[in-house]
Amino acid sequence: MPKHLGFTLIELLITVAVLAIITAVAYPSYSAYMQKSRRIEAIQSLYKMQLAQEDWRISHPTYSSSAADLISPVSTDHYTFGASVSGSGYTLSATAKGSQLNDKEGATACSPLTLTRGGSKAPASCWQ
Repeated sequence: MPKHLGFTLIELLITVAVLAIITAVAYPSYSAYMQKSRRIEAIQSLYKMQLAQEDWRISHPTYSSSAADLISPVSTDHYTFGASVSGSGYTLSATAKGSQLNDKEGATACSPLTLTRGGSKAPASCWQ
């Protein structure tokens, strides 16, 4: 009797089932990892904006209320950056957009991320 080469239907179905299980387990972890990675990039951008804000203040009488003076680009695929001035302080913000709106740390939504002149960071759990 000749030997048949190839896969049986059962072998193929088992392979597809195993791949489906692996994908179902791995995809949520990957998504969470990517959201946290993008959040860390936004936090780094806020720190860069803070340094640029202090540089701006050296040559101007007040802090800048325009994010465009502090960072370029002001908007990425996942965040929009902003700056506001109040009295002798400022607040820098990174507001999530698109798929990044689902980013959470525990039960806390991580948008917007804010950083003030005094170093106050909100929401605190998202900055760890």
